[in-house]
Amino acid sequence: MAMTKSQNIHLWGLMRAEREALAEHLSTLTPEQWRHSTLCGRWDVEEVVAHLVAVASMNQLRWLRSMIGARFRVDVHNQRRIEEYRGRTPNETLDRFRQLVGSTTTPSSDVPAYLGEVLVHAQDIRRPLGMSRTPSVEALIPVAEFFASRDFAVNSHRLVRGLSLRATDGPFNTGTGPMVSGPLLALVMTMAGRALYLEELEGPGVSILRARMEGTGG
Repeated sequence: MAMTKSQNIHLWGLMRAEREALAEHLSTLTPEQWRHSTLCGRWDVEEVVAHLVAVASMNQLRWLRSMIGARFRVDVHNQRRIEEYRGRTPNETLDRFRQLVGSTTTPSSDVPAYLGEVLVHAQDIRRPLGMSRTPSVEALIPVAEFFASRDFAVNSHRLVRGLSLRATDGPFNTGTGPMVSGPLLALVMTMAGRALYLEELEGPGVSILRARMEGTGG
């Protein structure tokens, strides 16, 4: 379902708040922490931040040109843009991120997906560093709804197909089938492919999710 202009404005406000909160956490990091591993594959903290800078800097035309240049290999596209948008030092990368906290530039009109990028990648950074912050239910709901309904950057819809999802801390209840319940943040992060968050979920559908994430279930 297409979002109205007023809904998008609201989502941009939520995104700004999440970016500002992440920037505040990043400002406390030591040089060693900037090189720490994250939940985002082989990227360290600075590389994840540079990725967020890239996403907030690229409109649809620039994204398309980059993807064509990478022959539509997403990993190649992402790595090239990380190298383009990271600074000479972590502090410079952080400065670039701060300059874009209010950006409303995205590669497509799917604003909930890009709010999800910020929410998920912020947790990718925080969790391994032992930092704690739970985004607002208001920010998590549209991301959870989007992830459950569509495959976008991740195969979130395919992952939860045939399952019921229910949040224990907010008004999110969707799908039919074996139940998976738990905190909204854990549901969002699991739909984004972060298996670590399965530990926070309950219900007969959790084993199905685990098998799908491990590639052993349909």
